[in-house]
Amino acid sequence: MQVREMPALSGGVVDLDLEGRRAFVTGAASGIGRACAERLARAGASVVVVDLDGEAARAVAGSIGGEAVQADLSDYAALDALEVEADVVVNNAGLQHVAPVEEFPPEKFSLMLRVMLEAPFRIVRKALPRMYERGWGRVINISSIHGLIASPYKAAYVAAKHGLEGLSKVIALEGGPKGVTSNCICPAYVRTPLVENQISDQARTHGIPESEVVEKIMLTEPAIKRLIEPGEVAELVAYLCSPAASFINGASLTIDGGATAH
Repeated sequence: MQVREMPALSGGVVDLDLEGRRAFVTGAASGIGRACAERLARAGASVVVVDLDGEAARAVAGSIGGEAVQADLSDYAALDALEVEADVVVNNAGLQHVAPVEEFPPEKFSLMLRVMLEAPFRIVRKALPRMYERGWGRVINISSIHGLIASPYKAAYVAAKHGLEGLSKVIALEGGPKGVTSNCICPAYVRTPLVENQISDQARTHGIPESEVVEKIMLTEPAIKRLIEPGEVAELVAYLCSPAASFINGASLTIDGGATAH
């Protein structure tokens, strides 16, 4: 199998002006979240960089002139303490655990749903009053193709992302008449620490060497044989914030190289 490389994105392709807007991005210290924070900042937004890793969040915020917030999104008290005064919310924070259902730790299942489903609900709940008052808002949920289809050994991730898809649609129906859109972006495997960190788990679960995981597990379904770059996801986030995307609402937009076209 030939694994392709993607040409580098130079600055971004969407013409976007978010001057005067405030963005709130979770899991923004690395990977997709960092790419989104950087892209929105380049468009002129004031960006709040939220992450469990406070030092990394401060580094990203410092590089884009944003604000860093260290927060454990699995902690209800931490969520309640968040100030979410935002025009754009990007719910990106997530984690993965790979195991058969009968071996899946219940506490890990609960943790993952709190971070990837309850936290987005609580964050958006806080953000909506400002968005409604201003008559404009963008809720962008970083879902996954696993929000649309399932894979074995990922019970919590699949359940959380399916739930996020439903939550996003409800927000879309309630917010649309008030100028607020809500959409999900559904990537296949993105070149992020989350994906890199699950290679060993995938190898153990499937009984194959780690060197074969990307080709034999991650790239079997996409017609385009490469991992997605975080910047590609960030560019779609930017598009959803643009005037051209104002009628896109309640959608699940895939970036998967054709993986779900089968």
